Amino acid sequence: MVKVITFLKRKPGMPVEEFQSYWLTRHPEVVMRLPGVRRYVQSHALLPIYAHDEAICDGIAEVWADDTDALRAMTRSPGHAAVQADEARFIDRASMGVIITEDHVIKDGPAPSDAVKNVAFLTRKPGLSVEAFQRHWLGVHGPIAAALPGLRRYVQSHTRRSAYDAGRVPAYDGVVLTWFDSTETIRGGAAAPEYARVLADAANFLAPGQTPSILTREHIIVA
Repeated sequence: MVKVITFLKRKPGMPVEEFQSYWLTRHPEVVMRLPGVRRYVQSHALLPIYAHDEAICDGIAEVWADDTDALRAMTRSPGHAAVQADEARFIDRASMGVIITEDHVIKDGPAPSDAVKNVAFLTRKPGLSVEAFQRHWLGVHGPIAAALPGLRRYVQSHTRRSAYDAGRVPAYDGVVLTWFDSTETIRGGAAAPEYARVLADAANFLAPGQTPSILTREHIIVA
C-alpha cells in the first residue's frame, strides 16, 4: 500500500481546540466518501505545546490506499472537491504540505490508546542519494532507534522514489513515527545511552541542524 501524509495548519485566528474538534468530528465524513480509503488516521498536536510556542504544524493526516492508481482515482472522484471545500473551513490550505510514502514497520509493539506519538520530518544529508539515504535509514539506523527505552512502536514512512522524478524536490525525504506511553517516557529515554547512539548515527544520513518534530495524540478514523 501507499500512504499520503498531509501536514496541516489551522486557519489564522482559529483556536487550536476548535480546529481539532472540527477536524475530528466533522471532516471525516467527507474524507470517508472518497473511493479506496483503506486506512485513515489523524494525529493532533498535544495542547501543552502551545503554552510555549506555536507548533510546526497542528497535526498530520495519514491516508492509505492500495496503490498510486487508487490515489489518482480519489483525486478524480466527485468527492475530492467536497474534501477541498471542507478543508477551507478550518485549514490554511496555502501552508499545507503533502508527501506520498511507503511504510516500513521497524517495531510493531502494542501502544496504549492514549500513547504519545512523536512525528519527525526528515531531510537527507546534502550530497547523499535518495537510495543511500533510504538504505541507511532502514538497514542501519532503524535497528539503532528500535532499541530506545520505552519505545512501543516505530514506523518509517519513506517518500516514494517517484517524488524525485524530473528533478522534483519533495517537502521531506521521510517521516518517522514513534509511540511512547507518555511525554515523561520520552524525556527519560533522552538521557539513555541508546539515545546518544541514535543522535550519533543521525549525522551519517540526515541534514545538519534540528529535525522538525511534533508530539501528537493519534485518532484512528478508519482502521
